[in-house]
Order: sequence, then C-alpha cells, then structure tokens
Amino acid sequence: MSRFLLTISAAAFLLTAVLGTGAAFLLHGTTANAAAQSSSSERVVTTKRMPYPSFEMDVLVNGRPLTEYYARGKTYVEAMQSAEYEVRLRNPSPDRVAVALSVDGLNSIDAQHTSAWNASKWVIEPYQTITIGGWQMSSERARRFYFTNERDSYAAKLGQTANLGVISAVFFRERRSVISVTPRPIYRDDSRGNEPLQRDEPSREQSPPNKSRGESSRADAQASRDGRSMAIVPDDDYAATGIGRSVRNDVRWVNMDLESRPAGEVTLRYEYYSALLRLGVMPRETRDRDPLRRREDSRGFSPEP
Repeated sequence: MSRFLLTISAAAFLLTAVLGTGAAFLLHGTTANAAAQSSSSERVVTTKRMPYPSFEMDVLVNGRPLTEYYARGKTYVEAMQSAEYEVRLRNPSPDRVAVALSVDGLNSIDAQHTSAWNASKWVIEPYQTITIGGWQMSSERARRFYFTNERDSYAAKLGQTANLGVISAVFFRERRSVISVTPRPIYRDDSRGNEPLQRDEPSREQSPPNKSRGESSRADAQASRDGRSMAIVPDDDYAATGIGRSVRNDVRWVNMDLESRPAGEVTLRYEYYSALLRLGVMPRETRDRDPLRRREDSRGFSPEP
C-alpha cells in the first residue's frame, strides 16, 4: 500500500499527506492482478459513482477568503504584500480524497516539481475541509506561506521560477474495494431440477494501464528540465510566495490506494493590484479614482437630507 502522511494542525484540523510515488503504481498493479486471477465462477461488481458538487479551494488572509475575479478564462485573487495566507480545500463528496497541492509549481509537502500523480498529497475525509498554512518541512514543523516578490520567493531560492503566481490543487479519489459475487448456475428453462448449462467466461473490467516506474521517472525528469529551461529572472514587481516563520504542524503517514484518473482540479492565479490592472482583470475605477474627476465632483456644502 502507498504511504500517507497524517497531520494535526494547531487549529485541530486532521490533515493527511500522501506519498503517491512508485508504491502507488505497484499497488494499482496488485489490484489489477488480483482481479485477473479471480475464479471463473465469480463476477466483478463495480458501483456507479454519483455526481457531486465540485471540489473547492480558497485563499485565506486573516481567516477570510480573498475575493475571486474571473477573466481571461482564469480565476484570480489579489495578493496582499507581506501578508501570510492559507489555502482552504473542501471535499464535498462521500469519498476520501488525496490532494496534490502546489504553490508556484512546488509541492506544498516536499517542494518538488513533479506531475500531480507522483506528487505527495494531503488527504481529506468525506465532506470535510482542511486548511494548509505553509510548506511542510518535517514531521513536526511547517513554514508559513506569505505573499512577497519573485526575488524573495521560496521558488527563487530553489531555482524554480517558471511557475510563479499559481496555486493548483488536483484531487484523486480513494479506490473503492472490488466486490466479488458468485452467481447461481443457469439451468435450462431456468429450472433448478435440470442440468446446468455452460456459462461463458464473465468479462472483467480492466484497470487502465499504469506507467512503469522508469517512464514515470523520465516524465518527472522532463518536467524538471522544462522548469529550468523556462526559468526567468525574478522581478520585484510581481507576486510570489515566500517561506515564512516556522510553526508546529504534526504529521504521520497512512496507507491509501488511489484511482489513477483525477477527480477534479482547481487552479488560482494571484497577482498584486497593479498587475491585475494591467491584465484588465480589475477595473481601475474600483480603487484609483481619477484625481481630476474627484475634484470636479467637489461641493461647497453637503446635499440636503
């Protein structure tokens, strides 16, 4: 089984992080082989998943979610200079899920840049919400997220500046156990007193092919090379996430088997106000009113009640 990291934050949230690396592929392979080796007298029954509300992600400053702006086919929030922030994740489904959470292209647990499938993950119980407040540094400590400039960012310190200004969460459902049902024999004229007929071999639903460990490693290496080749010179005018003060955040590992296909993905872009204006995400009138227009509206007395 895959190893998972279970954590309890200072706010008494029960958090779990999942190590979804090669062990997950071995686990999926074991499940597939078990189904293939089942007796011919059994058939595999799978339950149909019902649609549920979308997974949710919010960025919190001082415990309050930042306002979201929708433009250019993306969702934006306004970064607040030097403010610490948290990422709140909600699972509205009846299934336990594992979440790969990246900030500026770095995994929030181990600061690696990998695919979502191979990333270490946080676990959310059914219908629960968790809040991630920083970079997990060990089994006991984390370092707070805070808004800063690109040059001061954690990603810049690690030489990974290709994906600044983005927070992304990819959700994977826990794989449900397969239920084996032994059907009764089929009789001629459906009469139990007659000789049973031969039954065709039941079809079995095959698991999607998994990448080998070598293929997965090559994909991650290519992603790392892409990140380095696209690295840009850090700029002090744009928002990024720093590695802040150390806080207590206890963790432990648990086992979990995940479905290979993501159940959902949520991505947010964050920028300072000046950048949101340049992108056309936020109208200028919402904050910086033209001084001349303000003067034109001046009055000698207040209006009559």
